[in-house]
Amino acid sequence: MSQVQLINLTETSGTRHAILNDINTAFGVTPNMFRAVANSTAALNSMWSAFAALGNGVIPAKLGEQIAVAIANLNQCEYCLAAHTVLGQKAGASSAEMAAAQSGNSHDTKTDAALKFALKVVRQRAQISKEDVEALRLQGYDDEHIVEIMAHVALNLYTNYINVALDVPLDFPKVKLSVSSTN
Repeated sequence: MSQVQLINLTETSGTRHAILNDINTAFGVTPNMFRAVANSTAALNSMWSAFAALGNGVIPAKLGEQIAVAIANLNQCEYCLAAHTVLGQKAGASSAEMAAAQSGNSHDTKTDAALKFALKVVRQRAQISKEDVEALRLQGYDDEHIVEIMAHVALNLYTNYINVALDVPLDFPKVKLSVSSTN
């Protein structure tokens, strides 16, 4: 059971209602995570704006979702793992690609480099080396991509922490957390 109230779209007004309505339109429902975050209009606006901004960035949606499942699995966030697995498949990833990403892996070397980098940033609390950044550059990522990968990491940490700390109820098909050497 959620540690905070899940705000109902039909029982709110103003800016909070407008943002929840946009989310409902985008998903066809209002996911519980956003309903929990809606306890703070500022937090809801921040989160939704970040999703919108990154959705229009240079990192393709598929890679963004693969990064999300890798971080969710590392942080043992079942909510984000389930949600981003669904969203990754909608973005064109296969079930196998999403399962591999969950452990921070991809058969595509460019995607694999981004996943490994994102997980290293999380594990090492952003204490990465010049060589870590250079490894991304060698795969064709430029500064815009690198900064945007960092933004994906930050947003996913935020959503993981919200869902885990506040025990937000799962409303996506459950995906089993994986245990691997990358965790």
